[in-house]
Amino acid sequence: MILLENLHKSFRGKAGTVHAVKGVGFEARDGEITGLLGPNGAGKTTTLRMLYTLMAPEQGRIEVDGIDVARDPAAVRRRLGVLPDARGIYKRLTARENIAYFGRLHGLDEATIRARTEAMAKTLAMDDFLDRRTEGFSQGQRTKTAIARALVHDPRNVILDEPTNGLDVMTTRGLRGFLRELRDEGRCVVFSSHIMQEVAALCDRIVVIAHGEVRAIGTPDELRAMTGLPDLEDVFVRLAGLEGDAA
Repeated sequence: MILLENLHKSFRGKAGTVHAVKGVGFEARDGEITGLLGPNGAGKTTTLRMLYTLMAPEQGRIEVDGIDVARDPAAVRRRLGVLPDARGIYKRLTARENIAYFGRLHGLDEATIRARTEAMAKTLAMDDFLDRRTEGFSQGQRTKTAIARALVHDPRNVILDEPTNGLDVMTTRGLRGFLRELRDEGRCVVFSSHIMQEVAALCDRIVVIAHGEVRAIGTPDELRAMTGLPDLEDVFVRLAGLEGDAA
């Protein structure tokens, strides 16, 4: 389980201080998919970067499975599998070698790495490119490699930043099925998106973020009831305060 409370983060630049995250807080439960839904620039990626310890919040608290991120970030990292916004696979290595490298970083033995690599390659349909160097991979192949690499240590909490960005229809459908499998195994899955269809198809609970703030939290049906609108896209536009932008 993941708990975020009152997170704040700002950045200073030539144009002044930008408050990217302003008091964001929510709970992501085991056995559920929690979606962070918001327009580009809403603060989703910054929130996730604080969650997976890449950035430190200026204020607020984060817990993963009861462990405070500020007190024991290394223990938290062992419990997280992360697909960041920048996939960052090593081009001179094969997909298998990318996965094995991260397995060794997590202290796994070679037999465990081989077994988990084969299992994920089957689940993610990677067999036809598993032993190819990743230079020249398609977006879908890079994303699958990065997901397998992130999950090689069998984490109970999975964080994905816009996982379907740039993927074709069939790869997207396969990834949706994979995320449902993770949820059904009892894992805590959090992913960010600005695509309403993705959130509607996958999420048990939705956190709507706009301008660095949480605007609403609930199941799809709860958000519909909150706004009185039947269509989730209309719900999102209303809750995110985008109606003026769409006019």
